Amino acid sequence: MKTIIKYNNKAYEVDLSKPLDISIPLKGDVSNPNAWYVPAPKITPVKDGDFTGSIKAGASTNFNNIFFNPHAHGTHTECVGHITRDFYNINDVLKQFFFIAELITISPEQRGNDMVITKKHLESKLKDTTTEALIIRTLPNTNTKLTKQYSHTNPPYLLEETAIFIRESGINHLLIDLPSVDKEKDDGELLAHKSFWDYNNNIRLDATITEFIFVPNSISDGSYILNLQIAPFVNDASPSKPILYKIANS
Repeated sequence: MKTIIKYNNKAYEVDLSKPLDISIPLKGDVSNPNAWYVPAPKITPVKDGDFTGSIKAGASTNFNNIFFNPHAHGTHTECVGHITRDFYNINDVLKQFFFIAELITISPEQRGNDMVITKKHLESKLKDTTTEALIIRTLPNTNTKLTKQYSHTNPPYLLEETAIFIRESGINHLLIDLPSVDKEKDDGELLAHKSFWDYNNNIRLDATITEFIFVPNSISDGSYILNLQIAPFVNDASPSKPILYKIANS
């Protein structure tokens, strides 16, 4: 189903029947990707006395509890409430869901014992200066990202200068295929989070960060229409399902 989306006085043709899902589904077992030292998510039937909420166990319906952490267990979108004393929740902050997005692929650079994404990486890759959302795919990009256990592995991260560059480029929505834009063990500095949201100056309440995405290699770098879907959680972060639509002739 092809349609024309008019946005900021420009027309974009997309095929809504060909969505490109860049989220990681949540599974209730240890094969689910994981970070931040918490146990695997669980999806288990409700038990109450003799009742077990499973058709296999004799119930009339499947009736499951789900125990998970949005930051640790897969694709999630967060607002500045992730790092503020004041309470802000993603359900109130994110009120628009379609954006012009640019996908870029980056090989993080080694600095000491770390792998980092630098401002120079973005300066050479970011072509569309009017984009509202930036999607970063890191190399190597393999299916192991769908099951990887990240705790104590020191994954790649954004330097502070990189987050500042993204903010100053006018990008409000940052998506990345890592568990965090910041270093895993940074003594709570959170330099990339704070710089992206301009935490110490004029907090950008309408800006979001989406982490733990997975962009298959079959999706080429370039411009897309992004549909950033979240669950309506009154929390700093929510599980999310970012969907890309290829723009005709882009």
